[in-house]
Amino acid sequence: MIPTGEAIAMLPTGSKTKPITVIGTEKIRGTFDELCLQQAINSRLAPGVTDLILNPDGHCGYGAPIGCVMTSPTHIYPGPVGVDIKCSMSLLQLDLPEEAIRSREVRRRLIDAICERTPTGAGRGQRHAPKSQPVAEPLGLQAVVEGASESVCNQLQIPAEWATRCEDASHVGHDDTTGSLASRMDWHLAQSTFRRFADKVSQLGSYGGGNHFGECEIVHVADDDRSKQTARAFGLKDRHVAFLSHCGSRGIGHNLAMGQFKALQSKFAKWNIPLPGNDRELVYAPLGTSEANAYIDDMSLGANFATVNHLLINSLVLEAFQEVFPGTQGQLIYFISHNIARKEIVDGMPQWVHRKGATRAFPAGHYALKGTRYAETGHPILLPGNPQAGSSVMVADPGAKISCYSVNHGAGRQLGRKRAIRELDQASVDESFDRSDILTNCRKYPKDEAPQAYKDFDEVLRSVKLAGLATEIARLKATFVIKDGDQADD
Repeated sequence: MIPTGEAIAMLPTGSKTKPITVIGTEKIRGTFDELCLQQAINSRLAPGVTDLILNPDGHCGYGAPIGCVMTSPTHIYPGPVGVDIKCSMSLLQLDLPEEAIRSREVRRRLIDAICERTPTGAGRGQRHAPKSQPVAEPLGLQAVVEGASESVCNQLQIPAEWATRCEDASHVGHDDTTGSLASRMDWHLAQSTFRRFADKVSQLGSYGGGNHFGECEIVHVADDDRSKQTARAFGLKDRHVAFLSHCGSRGIGHNLAMGQFKALQSKFAKWNIPLPGNDRELVYAPLGTSEANAYIDDMSLGANFATVNHLLINSLVLEAFQEVFPGTQGQLIYFISHNIARKEIVDGMPQWVHRKGATRAFPAGHYALKGTRYAETGHPILLPGNPQAGSSVMVADPGAKISCYSVNHGAGRQLGRKRAIRELDQASVDESFDRSDILTNCRKYPKDEAPQAYKDFDEVLRSVKLAGLATEIARLKATFVIKDGDQADD
């Protein structure tokens, strides 16, 4: 890597292509291992790719590194989206002052009320939460085809206005219609892609496992005029309670993504097509082909599920707070993805921008925000760090152009899951949460999700700021965390 600034470097590919843009201070650049860099190079040299950015949270993934942005005007790639289609962040602002949840007893009641409504853990759905929102199969089908339409929101008792606070409230098929999605779902149901579709629908309003979470926060708005004005425009309330959620498209998204990988890998083998970097996870389809159309449709179906899943979770979380604090009001601040491919204009050219563990970052005045509530400010960027370091609400700056208007999606792992489980001490992890006065729903906090398994969040944010990509508006400080229910203290 060749530094070109305090937090920007370029990584030559060994070819005559444009080098990879690397965002990160010298300390952060030292966290990229050889496999992560090789995956970045393989992805950059893949057919049709015009640009690749490696963000400070970058680490090795399947095919493309997690924490990268990849653009192409001619090809679509499942790998640089990932298996959890439209894994996303959302933030719910409540009108409760921080003093309201200072008591551990109150926070424990809130944990119980939320867990009664939003199941966690791999494979878990509505039947595992007695106060969840049941979703009938026909409504689930409507949700994956339409996303957060007014009809879907009304039937699920989700405030319809929340759809205006989404990066994308709904996704359409390859031909820019929902009709192609309906046809694609008919095909999937006939092929039994989901085995029991009703079981997948029952996962609406649930977190799942792994690094997904719900986190109760106290909002700390930065003490400067721009931050205060922007926070006010977003609806953030300083020293008030908010709730941050991280999850995606659950079993439906996983089934769709894995089906696409298998289908394309089969085509590559049948036609003897060379794999970029000899990596099976870097299969692709040229735009306009039936294979590309099928992937775009499947990605859109998974993305619609993820959108409705998040909005339903936030509705249920608000209901849980109202059970403990009657009369509580809540407003969705934003919902934003970090595992998606979107059609955008890059350097004057329509391209598919693949963000894998990367977050869209459009600043004030960006063409895509024209006519929205965020046209004058830029949209909120939601970046999870870890419960002890906090999370961040940022807003993009004009300098984000160098990263295809993208930033990282969080802190990024520095220890693999197996290594974290092997090396970290369970008692020390649990004691660190107690010392920080952060409650959890877990008997033992998952070691592979411990703060020590992630990069230095402050240094990651410092990289983003020094590179001129975005400015921090508020820091979110956790008071309790809800994680994988398989390890929950039930």
